[in-house]
Amino acid sequence: MAKQILVDEELLGFSQGLADAARNIVSQYFRRTYSIDSKSDQTPVTVADREIEARMREMIAAQFPDHGIFGEEFGKTQADAHHVWVLDPIDGTRSFITGMPVFGTLISLLENRQPVFGMIEMPALGERWWGGVEIGARCNNERVVVSGCESIEDCRLATTSPGMFDAEQQKAVERVVDRTVNFRYGGDCYNYATLASGYLDLVIEADLKPYDFCALVPVVESAGGVITDWQGARLTLESTGEVIAAATPELHAQAVEILTG
Repeated sequence: MAKQILVDEELLGFSQGLADAARNIVSQYFRRTYSIDSKSDQTPVTVADREIEARMREMIAAQFPDHGIFGEEFGKTQADAHHVWVLDPIDGTRSFITGMPVFGTLISLLENRQPVFGMIEMPALGERWWGGVEIGARCNNERVVVSGCESIEDCRLATTSPGMFDAEQQKAVERVVDRTVNFRYGGDCYNYATLASGYLDLVIEADLKPYDFCALVPVVESAGGVITDWQGARLTLESTGEVIAAATPELHAQAVEILTG
């Protein structure tokens, strides 16, 4: 049986090194000239995406050779391992290629397919959130907590884009939007980071992949929030990609009830 991972100073220091490596590579390309390709699903990818993930994979393989890796750009390696790192080198590539600083690198560690540690690195903003089992949530080493909002009518809601919803999902989201006091599009992973810090109260999204959401789970939960799929089930590698994050269980329950009709 695999040894249970401890979210300790050694693991945190290693994860900080991964994020530092990502930030250094981003600095070579952000708001500079580089080639942009399209993947099979027509989403953009850059040399920065590939270089960041390749570097993080090298570092993980050297430090934890028995750990698996699941990355957006290069897929799965030892995916059946007890401990698996899930990586998104640039979450928000469209922001990155248009010179907007709201993109991030997502780093998470799964134990038995459950996220136990997550990091949201915002390289262009110089901000970094992390959270994990028994360590709480922090931004640049300052403890963060959610807002405590308990009412749909009082909440601040965000989602990245209407394009991530199909017709039925869009109707469900609109039912929630109609009840909120403040709503905005945009943000990608930054929405979840600001929710953990108490500036947003609710995030609702869909069509996400594990590398889009695994790092978010420990950060939001360690800050005192709730993050699940739209039915209220815990997020795992098998989740469908519908994600809802809320500041409190009360707000989460209201949003789930409205979403599911």
